[in-house]
Amino acid sequence: MPITTRSASLEDIPTLLDMMGEFYAEADYGLDREWAGSSFTALLSEPSRGMVLIALADGAPAGYVVVTFRHSMEFGGTDAFIDDLFVRPRYRRRGIGKVALTAAFEACGERGALAVHVETSEGNPPAVALYGSLGMLDRQRLLLTKKLTSRTELPLAGMRP
Repeated sequence: MPITTRSASLEDIPTLLDMMGEFYAEADYGLDREWAGSSFTALLSEPSRGMVLIALADGAPAGYVVVTFRHSMEFGGTDAFIDDLFVRPRYRRRGIGKVALTAAFEACGERGALAVHVETSEGNPPAVALYGSLGMLDRQRLLLTKKLTSRTELPLAGMRP
Protein backbone atom coordinates (compact mmCIF):
# COMPACT_ATOMS: atom_id res chain seq x y z
CA MET A 1 0.00 0.00 0.00
CA PRO A 2 1.81 3.14 -1.17
CA ILE A 3 1.51 6.00 1.33
CA THR A 4 1.98 9.56 0.11
CA THR A 5 1.11 13.05 1.27
CA ARG A 6 0.16 16.21 -0.53
CA SER A 7 -0.72 19.75 0.43
CA ALA A 8 -4.43 20.38 0.76
CA SER A 9 -6.16 23.09 -1.25
CA LEU A 10 -9.49 24.84 -0.94
CA GLU A 11 -11.00 22.15 -3.17
CA ASP A 12 -10.14 19.55 -0.51
CA ILE A 13 -12.27 21.14 2.20
CA PRO A 14 -15.27 18.78 1.75
CA THR A 15 -12.95 15.76 2.14
CA LEU A 16 -11.24 17.36 5.14
CA LEU A 17 -14.62 18.05 6.73
CA ASP A 18 -15.66 14.43 6.24
CA MET A 19 -12.48 13.20 7.94
CA MET A 20 -12.76 15.80 10.70
CA GLY A 21 -16.33 14.65 11.30
CA GLU A 22 -15.07 11.08 11.73
CA PHE A 23 -12.32 12.30 14.07
CA TYR A 24 -14.70 14.27 16.26
CA ALA A 25 -17.30 11.49 16.32
CA GLU A 26 -14.67 9.18 17.86
CA ALA A 27 -14.33 11.61 20.75
CA ASP A 28 -18.10 12.14 20.93
CA TYR A 29 -17.78 15.80 19.88
CA GLY A 30 -20.14 17.48 17.48
CA LEU A 31 -18.73 19.24 14.45
CA ASP A 32 -20.17 22.47 13.09
CA ARG A 33 -19.22 21.89 9.43
CA GLU A 34 -19.81 25.52 8.47
CA TRP A 35 -17.56 26.78 11.25
CA ALA A 36 -14.88 24.16 10.50
CA GLY A 37 -15.09 24.90 6.76
CA SER A 38 -14.52 28.60 7.46
CA SER A 39 -11.54 27.71 9.61
CA PHE A 40 -10.03 25.52 6.86
CA THR A 41 -10.67 28.30 4.33
CA ALA A 42 -8.86 30.87 6.51
CA LEU A 43 -5.90 28.54 7.03
CA LEU A 44 -5.57 27.40 3.43
CA SER A 45 -6.00 30.94 2.08
CA GLU A 46 -3.10 32.35 4.10
CA PRO A 47 0.04 30.14 3.96
CA SER A 48 1.75 32.15 6.73
CA ARG A 49 -0.86 30.74 9.14
CA GLY A 50 0.04 27.13 8.46
CA MET A 51 -0.78 24.19 6.21
CA VAL A 52 -2.81 21.03 5.88
CA LEU A 53 -1.37 17.82 4.49
CA ILE A 54 -3.57 14.98 3.31
CA ALA A 55 -2.21 11.45 3.74
CA LEU A 56 -3.12 9.10 0.91
CA ALA A 57 -3.10 5.29 0.95
CA ASP A 58 -3.32 3.81 -2.54
CA GLY A 59 -4.42 7.29 -3.65
CA ALA A 60 -7.40 7.44 -1.24
CA PRO A 61 -7.61 10.02 1.58
CA ALA A 62 -6.53 8.16 4.70
CA GLY A 63 -5.92 11.04 7.10
CA TYR A 64 -4.69 14.56 7.52
CA VAL A 65 -2.42 16.74 9.61
CA VAL A 66 -3.01 20.42 10.35
CA VAL A 67 0.02 22.57 11.20
CA THR A 68 -0.13 26.18 12.39
CA PHE A 69 2.73 28.69 12.73
CA ARG A 70 3.61 31.43 15.18
CA HIS A 71 6.63 33.44 16.32
CA SER A 72 8.37 32.06 19.38
CA MET A 73 10.60 34.18 21.58
CA GLU A 74 11.93 31.01 23.19
CA PHE A 75 13.14 29.60 19.87
CA GLY A 76 13.97 32.96 18.31
CA GLY A 77 11.76 32.62 15.26
CA THR A 78 8.94 30.62 13.77
CA ASP A 79 7.72 27.49 15.45
CA ALA A 80 4.90 25.18 14.47
CA PHE A 81 2.09 23.39 16.23
CA ILE A 82 0.49 20.12 15.17
CA ASP A 83 -3.09 21.23 15.64
CA ASP A 84 -4.82 18.09 14.35
CA LEU A 85 -3.66 14.65 13.30
CA PHE A 86 -6.18 12.06 12.20
CA VAL A 87 -5.91 8.70 10.47
CA ARG A 88 -9.08 6.90 9.47
CA PRO A 89 -9.57 3.74 11.56
CA ARG A 90 -9.28 1.32 8.63
CA TYR A 91 -5.80 2.74 7.85
CA ARG A 92 -4.35 2.78 11.36
CA ARG A 93 -1.26 0.84 12.40
CA ARG A 94 0.13 1.00 8.85
CA GLY A 95 2.59 3.87 9.28
CA ILE A 96 0.35 6.58 7.83
CA GLY A 97 0.57 8.85 10.86
CA LYS A 98 4.35 8.58 10.83
CA VAL A 99 4.53 9.37 7.10
CA ALA A 100 2.18 12.36 7.54
CA LEU A 101 4.12 13.74 10.49
CA THR A 102 7.48 13.23 8.80
CA ALA A 103 6.19 15.13 5.76
CA ALA A 104 4.87 17.86 8.05
CA PHE A 105 8.23 18.17 9.84
CA GLU A 106 10.03 18.42 6.50
CA ALA A 107 7.61 21.07 5.24
CA CYS A 108 7.99 23.00 8.51
CA GLY A 109 11.76 22.93 8.16
CA GLU A 110 11.52 24.13 4.56
CA ARG A 111 9.42 27.04 5.78
CA GLY A 112 11.96 27.99 8.43
CA ALA A 113 10.28 26.61 11.55
CA LEU A 114 12.74 26.02 14.37
CA ALA A 115 10.59 23.67 16.47
CA VAL A 116 7.34 21.71 16.24
CA HIS A 117 5.00 21.18 19.19
CA VAL A 118 1.99 18.95 19.77
CA GLU A 119 -0.56 18.56 22.52
CA THR A 120 -1.78 15.10 23.44
CA SER A 121 -3.05 13.29 26.48
CA GLU A 122 -1.11 10.87 28.62
CA GLY A 123 -4.26 8.78 28.31
CA ASN A 124 -3.56 8.27 24.60
CA PRO A 125 -0.57 5.86 24.60
CA PRO A 126 -0.63 5.27 20.80
CA ALA A 127 -0.31 9.01 20.14
CA VAL A 128 2.39 9.43 22.79
CA ALA A 129 4.32 6.51 21.26
CA LEU A 130 3.96 7.86 17.71
CA TYR A 131 5.15 11.34 18.65
CA GLY A 132 7.97 9.92 20.76
CA SER A 133 9.14 7.69 17.89
CA LEU A 134 9.65 10.88 15.87
CA GLY A 135 11.73 12.57 18.56
CA MET A 136 9.05 14.67 20.23
CA LEU A 137 9.73 14.99 23.95
CA ASP A 138 7.63 15.87 26.97
CA ARG A 139 9.14 19.18 28.10
CA GLN A 140 7.17 19.09 31.35
CA ARG A 141 5.16 22.13 30.34
CA LEU A 142 1.50 22.69 31.11
CA LEU A 143 -0.71 24.10 28.35
CA LEU A 144 -3.29 26.48 29.79
CA THR A 145 -6.09 28.01 27.73
CA LYS A 146 -8.39 31.01 28.07
CA LYS A 147 -11.36 31.00 25.73
CA LEU A 148 -11.86 34.40 24.10
CA THR A 149 -15.02 33.74 22.13
CA SER A 150 -18.49 34.81 23.13
CA ARG A 151 -19.94 31.58 21.75
CA THR A 152 -21.32 29.26 24.39
CA GLU A 153 -19.58 26.32 22.74
CA LEU A 154 -16.54 25.90 20.59
CA PRO A 155 -17.47 23.39 17.88
CA LEU A 156 -13.84 22.41 17.32
CA ALA A 157 -11.57 20.38 19.56
CA GLY A 158 -14.32 19.65 22.06
CA MET A 159 -13.29 22.54 24.27
CA ARG A 160 -15.97 23.14 26.85
CA PRO A 161 -16.83 26.58 28.26
